[in-house]
Amino acid sequence: MEQLTQMVCVACRKGEPTVTEAEMAEFQPQVPQWRVVEIDGIKRLERVFTFHTFVEALAFTNRVGEIAEAAGHHPALLTEWGRTTVTWWTHKIGGLHRNDYIMAAKTDQLYEG
Repeated sequence: MEQLTQMVCVACRKGEPTVTEAEMAEFQPQVPQWRVVEIDGIKRLERVFTFHTFVEALAFTNRVGEIAEAAGHHPALLTEWGRTTVTWWTHKIGGLHRNDYIMAAKTDQLYEG
């Protein structure tokens, strides 16, 4: 199994299938702190990252924005005092795609690095 952090996001087209349960079972152990949430019937990956200050949370938010822009795949970001909530899903297909797991792993790398 190739590590998610080594994978590259590929453009997702409308109509592509969402990840299967088997794919979710393969990918989830690589991003164990992310939880699958369902909002308005759409599965998403979500994680809350904690910081000591708002400035640190905002800096992290900006770094996530930079990798998102480079990949052409953008999350929902909520920045608050001492925390940033990152939510990945693929708007075009209304659910989770391999790209969401890749970007979740890359987000973890940012936080850990």
